[in-house]
Amino acid sequence: MKIYKNVFEKIISLENLFLAWDKFKSDKQKRQDVRKFEWQLEENIFKLHRDLKYKRYKHGEYVSFYIQDPKQRHIHKATVRDRILHHAVFAALSPIFEPTFIPNSFSCRIGKGTHRGIDILEKILKQVSGNAFKRCFVLKCDIKKFFETIDHRILLDIVRKRVKDDDALRLLEEIIESFSSKYSTLFQRKGLPIGNLTSQLFANIYLNEFDQFVKHHLKIKNYIRYTDDFVIIAGERLYLKNIIAPIHFFFKKKLALELHPKKITIRKFHQGIDFLGYILLPHYRLLRAKTKQRIFRKLEKRVREYKNETINKQTLEQSLQSYLGVLSHANTYKLGQKMKNQFWFWLSE
Repeated sequence: MKIYKNVFEKIISLENLFLAWDKFKSDKQKRQDVRKFEWQLEENIFKLHRDLKYKRYKHGEYVSFYIQDPKQRHIHKATVRDRILHHAVFAALSPIFEPTFIPNSFSCRIGKGTHRGIDILEKILKQVSGNAFKRCFVLKCDIKKFFETIDHRILLDIVRKRVKDDDALRLLEEIIESFSSKYSTLFQRKGLPIGNLTSQLFANIYLNEFDQFVKHHLKIKNYIRYTDDFVIIAGERLYLKNIIAPIHFFFKKKLALELHPKKITIRKFHQGIDFLGYILLPHYRLLRAKTKQRIFRKLEKRVREYKNETINKQTLEQSLQSYLGVLSHANTYKLGQKMKNQFWFWLSE
């Protein structure tokens, strides 16, 4: 196993911090807290660098709020200064851990994403089912309260396997320990905040342990994961039923996680496989009903923002094209026409 030293120096270098700022600000320049930081940008970045270098850095508090996407999510937003550091940490750690991830892990990775994930799932389903002529079953699972129950000690132990740099590890511990969920105890701190860029990377590092178990211990080939949702495809229902127990055991013993008992399903391919916002069937692909509702709701909101002059025409049109792009990954020609008609109706009201 390759180990890495001098990680701390890479994280805190001025070059990395300024690059982190550029990445962070790209779509946030109109926000008041971002503008305030930018007003004295060099002074703020140099101060962050000095605080990191001389071990004075302390992670700030979070502002919390809820969003509906489509289910309610509790978001924790860090300060601009902390989020810039998150980008700097991501830039330094991603090249270390990215090569260890399996190809079929699709969340928050360059060249991956939901559309790539659903394309690969469709390809596997066609292979296993012999283009729908053979039996094909899909085990779908979801981890219960995943981000809220990630164990800090286990996560740091996983990171320590590759990162042999005490200063870097202390900094990562400061970031990880900056948040704890209601599932923490006096002896066991748990939880990563939804909203941190580092949380996305840490989640992949954490669940890569499970990915490797699936591939190398259970010897499962047809496996796809996106964050805490995963599917396993096979030609026999009994085979899938029999691997649930060892999966349960691994999560509980090695990662202190639990499968959601109400979200473990085994379905036949021809019944439709609901994954990543789409429903796959042998000869076509549909958009999930909740995904449709969310897209129409968000587009209507964008139209209202345009009418209130909080966004410009270009941003509005980009939103429309983005949502039409989501539809283009399924058999949704009529739905696309309906969306365009509804869009022009909202504009003309």
